[in-house]
Amino acid sequence: MKPIQIASYLLVLALGMLLGGYLFKDVQTRSFMAVKPCNGCYRPNELAGLLASAGVLRAGAALPLVVMETERCLAIRHPAPWAQSHYVIFPKKDIKDIGDIAIDDQPYVLDCLAMSRKLAQEKGFRHYRFYTNGPGLQDVRYLHFHLIMAAPDPAPAPRKD
Repeated sequence: MKPIQIASYLLVLALGMLLGGYLFKDVQTRSFMAVKPCNGCYRPNELAGLLASAGVLRAGAALPLVVMETERCLAIRHPAPWAQSHYVIFPKKDIKDIGDIAIDDQPYVLDCLAMSRKLAQEKGFRHYRFYTNGPGLQDVRYLHFHLIMAAPDPAPAPRKD
């Protein structure tokens, strides 16, 4: 191998390390491999959470499907919606799930609630569901909330007098 090739490989390696350091500096650690047997290392939802964290923290409004953003939260249209109107709201802080919320996470969670309210009002939702999943049900291991417009209640049958 020529010295110029070696230098270019080292440069690409260094740039990759710098970019990775920037993208993942504010995320919680997630174990990808362990020396000892590990019953939770490198699960797909953990990897998805790591990537979601980097995307939400660094890309913000540049992400596809973004409908609303504040300093502390981001809302997107769900990429595979379960209903006609389905939104996902993420705090801009790496929180794995509802059981991982700490006191200093309060402003982020409250902002997500306020954003959900504003989104529901702007979209004219009257019948909707708002929820989060616990760690065993998350496809993406990153705290997020679903706002789904439900089918309206059926109109009452006309009374026969």
